[in-house]
Amino acid sequence: QVQLVESGGGLVQAGGSLKLSCAASGRTFSSYGMGWIRQAPGKEREFVAAISPIGSMTRYADSVKGRFTISRDNTKNTLYLQMNSLKPDDTAVYYCAQSLYPLTEKSDGFNYWGQGTQVTVSS
Repeated sequence: QVQLVESGGGLVQAGGSLKLSCAASGRTFSSYGMGWIRQAPGKEREFVAAISPIGSMTRYADSVKGRFTISRDNTKNTLYLQMNSLKPDDTAVYYCAQSLYPLTEKSDGFNYWGQGTQVTVSS
């Protein structure tokens, strides 16, 4: 059984930064692609970023490109999302997820999900 536990969310002013972490256990972390997906109130889940198993490839949603950076430390079984220049539109619950594929941008391509961490950006 895979367990994914996110942390690092919180309240930040527009223009600020946050770094999310996701601790993984239960499967060989380095064998799987990982990603971050977010869901704002009243909206559908939205792909944010993905990273390949050894971290050699990444993908980003256009809305976060240049502001967010996904990374992973396979020695610590941990996934990260560095978020800079945050905007009120980034307000959402952010989920860490393990992918069925080495790299995917589709929310249905992720089969294990964490419980989510709230990110709120005030204007």
